[in-house]
Amino acid sequence: MSQSLSRALDLLREIVSGTNSLDALAATAGVHKTTVLRLLNTLEEHGFVTRDASFRYHLGRAMFELTQTALDEQDVRGVAAPHIRSLGAATGQTVHLAAYESGSVFYIDKVESRQPLRMYSRVGLPASLYATGVAKVLLGGLDEAERRRVVTGIVFERYTDKTITEPDALLAEIERSTERGWAEDHEEHESFMNCLAAPVFGPDGRVAAAVSISVPTMVLPHSGVRALLPQLLATTAAISTELGYAPPVAAEPSATA
Repeated sequence: MSQSLSRALDLLREIVSGTNSLDALAATAGVHKTTVLRLLNTLEEHGFVTRDASFRYHLGRAMFELTQTALDEQDVRGVAAPHIRSLGAATGQTVHLAAYESGSVFYIDKVESRQPLRMYSRVGLPASLYATGVAKVLLGGLDEAERRRVVTGIVFERYTDKTITEPDALLAEIERSTERGWAEDHEEHESFMNCLAAPVFGPDGRVAAAVSISVPTMVLPHSGVRALLPQLLATTAAISTELGYAPPVAAEPSATA
């Protein structure tokens, strides 16, 4: 039973990634088509997948209901929603809210830009672990051992000539981003897009989420995107405060005799 459940979950992940024909799903799973068809039929009966007229599989209603429920239960999402919408309205740019879970970074909310050229992303889908500002922020919030484990397990792919493709280089960039309090994707995932990201802190002082602003280069140059940093940091500070985060108070210098 556990093996069947594991295979069914793997099939759902493959369908999310775009593999949707029976033959392709069977080849990816490495099992006979009859086994895959049996699992797909069960998933279809329960509404987790649906099949179109071309016998290709897609996510079903039950998956979207679960996704929405999970998103609604994210306290940070509810708190952040009005703040990121205000940021989107003030800048006119795409704003994302992202969170980390089990070795992956997911977009959990999004405000669309007012620009004709928009960044392709969808709430509920994963973000690149090495070519996005939100991932650098969220990985920076992990314990060092966990961060290294995740980074060394990445299969790097070069998206642009600025993409980081080495674990040590990514770890160094994450550390630099953590120290300065914000991260960026400088044309690393898409050659026409720049992105700034900053952390949202929970009441325990740990990174709870990341907020980013993404801007096409035809709208603003890199320096222009950097100029949006104060607005981004003000937004993440407001969300963190509402979540119950209290920044550490700097110690008063001791008086000298």
